[in-house]
Amino acid sequence: MTTAPPEVNGRPRPAALPELGDWRPIQTTGNATVWEKPTPQPEPAAEQAPAVDHVALAEAEAIRQRAAAEADAARVKAEAEAAAEIKAAEIKAEAEAEKQRIANERAAMKLETDRATHAKRLADLEAQRAAAEAAAEKTRKDAAAEAQREADRGEERKRTEELWKWGARAIYAVGLVIAAPVQFLAFWDEERPFLVAAPALLEGLALVLAFGAAWAVANRRDVAPYRVGIMIGALIAAGINLWHGLDDPAIGVNAGIIGAIASLGGPIVLMAYEHGIAQKADDIPSGRERRAARKAIAAEAKAKEKAQRDKRDAEMNAAHAKAIAEARAKAEQERRDADRKASHPDVWQVADAMRSARGAEHVTEQIWADAWYRVTGSKHVGITADIEAQTRAAQARMKAATECPSDDGASQVGSQKPARPKKDPTTPDGRRFNGGIPPLRTPGDTAPYHPVTKTLAAETARQSAAPSDAN
Repeated sequence: MTTAPPEVNGRPRPAALPELGDWRPIQTTGNATVWEKPTPQPEPAAEQAPAVDHVALAEAEAIRQRAAAEADAARVKAEAEAAAEIKAAEIKAEAEAEKQRIANERAAMKLETDRATHAKRLADLEAQRAAAEAAAEKTRKDAAAEAQREADRGEERKRTEELWKWGARAIYAVGLVIAAPVQFLAFWDEERPFLVAAPALLEGLALVLAFGAAWAVANRRDVAPYRVGIMIGALIAAGINLWHGLDDPAIGVNAGIIGAIASLGGPIVLMAYEHGIAQKADDIPSGRERRAARKAIAAEAKAKEKAQRDKRDAEMNAAHAKAIAEARAKAEQERRDADRKASHPDVWQVADAMRSARGAEHVTEQIWADAWYRVTGSKHVGITADIEAQTRAAQARMKAATECPSDDGASQVGSQKPARPKKDPTTPDGRRFNGGIPPLRTPGDTAPYHPVTKTLAAETARQSAAPSDAN
């Protein structure tokens, strides 16, 4: 006789409930309760124990193991997801921290750059201010020096003018002192005493005319008549002094000559002084200024002539260079046309026709490109259909040679999986004692595919589909 197993699905079997017999409802009559006696039943025959179903037990064990494996897989997945989330949070936090650090460094660098730029700007402004102050100070010093030089020149001019004025007057006075006694001796006559006033007339004539010349200069009038009168009066007085010196032994030749010189010298010096004053008042340039102006004009004319000569030389050189360049371009165009006409006669006929239709002097690069496209159909000059076909075939061969796998004998699956570790012969098979059910697969129990696998699979699918598409 067999008995039930003590465990079911890995748990202890519960104990059987005690049998208390059949229960009857209670009937009440008035105030008394009547219990109904149960009817005795025959005892059932002893039940026979069922046989053990090992297949059901194995299925139950497999279900339990599968549930446990699923629970473990879910737990591992949950733990992996939680770890991944934690890792992602840590990576994100590190990235945010690194980003914030970089931002802080950039902000600090920008702040340092701004500070350096500001400092440089302040330094430049300070340098400009110092340069401006130095330039202003130099300008003030130059202006002060120029003013001082001008003042010195003015003082010098004033001093020399005073010396010149009083020197001229002194010479005139000395000449008058020398010439007057000679004339007094010459004109003295006891019978005609009134002639003693003649020297005053002769010498005073030049003096009065000198005063008139000074007035003319001051009032911007013509001074030429006064100067002529001065020279006539001086010549008369000098001639009289010389004649009396030669004629009168009491005066003597020497006194006559000295008197003549004195009569001429004083008026001449005074006239020269008045002439300089007149030129200054009329802003008439002096001889030195006129010579300097002539030199400046000559230098300017020379520089202008040199500039014109340089310009003519430059124009001639440019024209010569242009002629050489045009000759070279013409020779190159002739060589290019002859080469194209001999190498590509069909294209040349079309190009020459287009040149004539467009009114061009020669076949330009644009006309040749248009003619090449019209004849060959290629927009690239020098490329024909045969050359394009050869290029595409060579590119296809190169692509096939560079993209095919290096080990053609290995299978696609085997080529992308690592080598399987050798199993110990004494290791028990996991499927041997579980009723023949294979072990459950869990995420991560297989090595990942190689990244090149997707590319090779896509290329294999494309090559496999190529014949069907062609058909």
